[in-house]
Amino acid sequence: MKLLLTSGGVTNTRIRDALVAMLGKPIEESHALVVPTAQWGHPMCGPASVRGLVAAEPDWRDFTGLGWASLGVLELTALPSTGADRCVPWVREADALLVDGGDATYLCHWMRESTLADLLPSLSDTVWVGVSAGSMVMTPRIGSSFVEWPSALDDRTLAVVDFSIFPHLDHFPTNTLAHAERWAADLGLPAYAIDEQTAIAVVDGRVDVVSEGHWTKFEA
Repeated sequence: MKLLLTSGGVTNTRIRDALVAMLGKPIEESHALVVPTAQWGHPMCGPASVRGLVAAEPDWRDFTGLGWASLGVLELTALPSTGADRCVPWVREADALLVDGGDATYLCHWMRESTLADLLPSLSDTVWVGVSAGSMVMTPRIGSSFVEWPSALDDRTLAVVDFSIFPHLDHFPTNTLAHAERWAADLGLPAYAIDEQTAIAVVDGRVDVVSEGHWTKFEA
């Protein structure tokens, strides 16, 4: 897949331009499915925040509110009971999957249970746009400090990319650069700390940082 891994969405012109280049057409002509699943695994999220995401309320203007040609909902917890014959065409027909934040280990669990994880390698033309946990789920590990789901066995995720992501740099009191340095030291693999104005674009194995803000790379 083409990956646009963000902290806070498509928050500036450079990130938007990167998204349009990945899509190969304007956002207004592109069809998206939004995945709210990670929210259910995080204690700070719930019905009101899921509604806000799906309804493209102002807090989500840089994500679901970008002006997509159409916006559908793909709830991964429902897919095991629907069957692949129904859900696979939905995914294949979408230009973009908008995968929201919450808990990345919960999202990872349901990506596997729904078989979406198995489908990813075949989605060469689809753009994965992640926000926070929706980006972190593509990494090998998220670090124990980001695990909020009580049933998580550990902090491992899908390892689609070979680096980890520390999101919301300087956006929350606990998301400082010093915190990110301690987090990265425990991982043993390359990692990026990114703020709300930064994204990591991955296309054909090439990794590019797209930013109008602040970011830091930690080597393994």
